[in-house]
Formats: sequence, structure tokens, C-alpha cells
Amino acid sequence: MRIDAHHHLWDLSARPQEWLDDPALEPIRGDFGPADLRAVTEQAGVDATVLVQVLPEVEETAEFLALADSSDLVAGVVGWVDLTAPDVAEQLDRLRRGPGGDRLAGVRHLVQSEPDVDWLVRPDVLAGLRAVRDAGLVYDLLTRPHQLPAALRAVRAVPDLVFVLDHLSKPDIAARVLQPWATRLAELAAEPNVVAKVSGLVTEADWSRWTAADLRPYVDVAVEAFGPDRLMVGSDWPVCLLAADYERVFATAAELLDGCSAAERDQLFGGTAARVYGLRTG
Repeated sequence: MRIDAHHHLWDLSARPQEWLDDPALEPIRGDFGPADLRAVTEQAGVDATVLVQVLPEVEETAEFLALADSSDLVAGVVGWVDLTAPDVAEQLDRLRRGPGGDRLAGVRHLVQSEPDVDWLVRPDVLAGLRAVRDAGLVYDLLTRPHQLPAALRAVRAVPDLVFVLDHLSKPDIAARVLQPWATRLAELAAEPNVVAKVSGLVTEADWSRWTAADLRPYVDVAVEAFGPDRLMVGSDWPVCLLAADYERVFATAAELLDGCSAAERDQLFGGTAARVYGLRTG
């Protein structure tokens, strides 16, 4: 089974997306809904997906769960709750008692936008992460390379929580910068409770001129650090449309991972996501 481990949806009339006001993002300043998702997944032969939060709003997560409840395509949702609040467990419980609550697979926060480089290791955030662990969910890490040291500290502070690193922590592919990202990624990968997504890389490269060769050094570092059984492939659609269409993202991932065995590719393109997120598919 082929699983897209990372994508988004949004309806601008229901939930304005202020981040899309950036003129450079005009190509994706529109609505992307379930019908659009089904069209691109059918073309690419994707059987199931993981829908990931966009906004830091618990109401959005509730809407995504309800959508997943009525979908035979969206198998899991990575949502948002306020990790700094004292009632994280109650927030998660309310979501789970709502429509589609059984599709809640994990939680994410937009750490990449936090000015405090040590946000992940604040005492209130660590308490929130432990509540995520106690709920039997995973935590998606959305960081940039300079935030990886704090991510490592958080991972070590909650060793029985599974962390999923989104977009390989967004290395600067356009500028061909490997260090210190590669060393920090390897340090994080040495922790057994971390897995990572080969996703979001085309938009870290030069949007108009990137090639698979530009991405290969970064994917090779990730495969060496994590191994195929701790990596999963995601599209980051529709954000990826800034640099590539849905089919090209998956075709490029297949090209970059062509050195893996058939069994390893099964994990990369579905098995790891199903296992880590506890997805019910089929």
C-alpha cells in the first residue's frame, strides 16, 4: 500500500491563511479540498494519506478529523493542541471523542516559527509532550536546522514518545549547505525514538531550476542516518506545487531511493507511516 505521509488541505473561505499573503506564495493561494486530493492521489497511485495541521487552531484539527471520518483516503490526522496549556490531556480527549477522533495519529506545532530557539525544551512544552505520549500519539517535529539541538534535548527528555521529523528539518538545499545540518541530523537519528519524513525538499531547493541531483546529497544523509525502516515519504502537497506537481514529487523520491531494496521501498512508501502512525488502512 502506498501512503502519502504528509499533506495539507485548506479552504480559504472557512479558515483564512494569513501566511499565504506572501506574494511568492500566490500559486497556492486558493482552496485545496478532498476532491483535489483524490484527483492527485489517484494519478500517483497513492492509496492512503496523512493529513497534517496547517494552523495553530484546535478547531481546524476537529474539522480535519471529521473530514477523515467520512473519507476512505485520509487514514490519519496530525493535529494541533496548545502544548503550553495545562490541559493538553483534556484537549486531546475532546478531539478523540468528536467525529473521526479515532483518526488522530499525532500532534504538531509550528516550532519553525518560534523565536525562542529552546521552545521545545521549555518546562510547559515538555509537560505537553508527555501528555501526547500518555495519549499514545506521536509528535511531529517541524524545525529548521538551527533548532535541531533543542529538538535533540526534547527527544532525550521524553524517550518513550515517538518523534517524527518533518521535511528532514528543512536543510538549505538551494544554497547547497550540508553542515552543520548533516551532523545534527545524524545526532538526532541516533535516538531510537525518532523517525523522519522525506518530504518538503523541493521547496527548500531552487523552485524553478531544481533537479533530483540537488536533493540527492540530503536524501543520502537521511538514509544513512535513519535507515529505510525509519523514513517515510510525503508529498507536502499543495505546498510542493510551488516547485513541482504531485506526481513529480513521488517520481523524484522513487529516483532518489532507487538504491533501496523492494522491501525497503515498501517501508519508505507506506510501511513506516502505517506503523508509526498506527494507521488503519484497507
